[in-house]
Amino acid sequence: MSTITKPSIQTNYDRESELKAFDATKLGVKGLVDTGISKIPRIFIQPPEKSSNPPNQTKTQFRFPVIDLENIQKDPIRHKEVAEKVRDAAETWGFFQVVNHGVSESVMEEMLEGVHGFFGLENDVRKQCVAPKAPNPDDLPPPFRNILLEYSKKIQNVGNTLFELLSEALGLNPNHLNKMGCTEGLVAVGHYYPECPQPELTMGTSKHADDDFLTVLLQDHIGGLQVLHQNHWVDVPPTPGALVVNVGDLLQASISCYMIRITYRTLATE
Repeated sequence: MSTITKPSIQTNYDRESELKAFDATKLGVKGLVDTGISKIPRIFIQPPEKSSNPPNQTKTQFRFPVIDLENIQKDPIRHKEVAEKVRDAAETWGFFQVVNHGVSESVMEEMLEGVHGFFGLENDVRKQCVAPKAPNPDDLPPPFRNILLEYSKKIQNVGNTLFELLSEALGLNPNHLNKMGCTEGLVAVGHYYPECPQPELTMGTSKHADDDFLTVLLQDHIGGLQVLHQNHWVDVPPTPGALVVNVGDLLQASISCYMIRITYRTLATE
């Protein structure tokens, strides 16, 4: 009988310096893949206490919420029903998928192809498009220049609709969150997740919450996204034509502050 032992995880090293060195390359994980590595760098190795999942791993009992936005601007009754579904999903999950959102499947597919083409460019070209300095749209590489601009405009419209629905779900004026400036900033990020040579040592992106107002995510057919719901890690199934919506920390904080102000005013007038 043979025994398989995992390599020990070295923790007494200057991880911060190695992270800075990795970031300084401006090539990301794709740059590592291009070197032909067979072992992942230790900065990506997750200690057992960080990579462990919650104790209950049953996923089949939950159905990830999918909300249909079709005709919500034409049918007031349906609009109200959808706003209620958004409220419930945002409150109980913090995540949901939307379909019939106004972005065609052809545009979404072209956007995915554009991101794939971007990561296939030479290193020196990709390095010119690294945050935090935003490139001039005219300087964007051809694989995704036009589609990124078109997709961004479409997603801006989706965001406006979602913030209106969330405002109504809170009992506010539909323009409340938009007037707060929630839609003034738009950042597009393309993620690259290659096949891992040592998947037993890491789990992709670590557990986290998005520090924004709202994230609208376009998945490819491979999937892999999970959300924590009632102490279960639940798979977000890739759904053709769907966008995944994540209520970020900033929006939750804004809502909390608003609710605190309302409570204060109510108590002060009693």
